[in-house]
Amino acid sequence: MHGTDQSEAVIGILTVMTVAAFALWRILDWIKRSPTHPDPWDSETGQAVQEDDAVPVCHRCLTPVPPGHWFCETCGCAVGPYNNYMPYLQIFSEGEVLRNGTQAKLRFNALIVAGYVLCSLNFLILAPVYWFFLFRNLRRSKLENSGATSPPVGN
Repeated sequence: MHGTDQSEAVIGILTVMTVAAFALWRILDWIKRSPTHPDPWDSETGQAVQEDDAVPVCHRCLTPVPPGHWFCETCGCAVGPYNNYMPYLQIFSEGEVLRNGTQAKLRFNALIVAGYVLCSLNFLILAPVYWFFLFRNLRRSKLENSGATSPPVGN
């Protein structure tokens, strides 16, 4: 009796795995066949961005960044093409994201706040300090959006 129960379980597991694999294949096929949306800019701009002589710019201050530089010379922002993949430079990109949560004017919604809270859990010891500044910035942003004046935030 024990042998047949085990073989039935194996058959059930194989059946579920086959159905799951087929469903995954169908989802990937559906994604692959979905229509692509055009870029939000015209074709001339798209071609200009892809040319070899196109100059990369800083995403914060729009200053041209020379090739091979990892940081913007004007604002210090991490701008290298592989900053998010390099272990040492990745720290600066993560720091910039966390700093933007406490100092930048952002459109806050539940997903963004949850993301900032989860990202800050990497630094569990300092998370409460970060949460203080994050929620202070959230309160300031809400007050600015409602038209009220907010208390000054020190930089």
